[in-house]
Amino acid sequence: MEPRLSFVTLGVDDVERSRKFYEALGFKASAASVASSVAFFDAGGVVLALFGREALAKDASVPQGTAGFSGVALAHNVNSGAAVDQVLGEAVAAGAKLLKPGQKAFWGGYTGYFADPDGHIWEVAHNPFMPLDAHGRVTLPEPEA
Repeated sequence: MEPRLSFVTLGVDDVERSRKFYEALGFKASAASVASSVAFFDAGGVVLALFGREALAKDASVPQGTAGFSGVALAHNVNSGAAVDQVLGEAVAAGAKLLKPGQKAFWGGYTGYFADPDGHIWEVAHNPFMPLDAHGRVTLPEPEA
């Protein structure tokens, strides 16, 4: 398998409500989005998709779980600690729940967390050891030999 992530699909309770939330954060829904069924957003080379929680569970042939911590966090990296605080503020203004305000991290960066209206966790981080390129993508150190 080629190492690639193409889509991140979030199971949500109300696609239209979640679409409005992500649009308030600046995401632009693709014309491929289908009213209250599914929404697609360009997330810098990866597609962020919103799909009904029940429909996603059925599509994956798994029982529908309850909302809560799933062991997954999405991340949005920025160029400074001040930008972390700004993005967290924008998310809260759009309807997010602030989980952890921006603060210095044990690993040397600056980070905070919010949850979207369905409880999906987002980290907003400035990592000085993995700078962003001109397109806003994280630059990882070279692979180990």
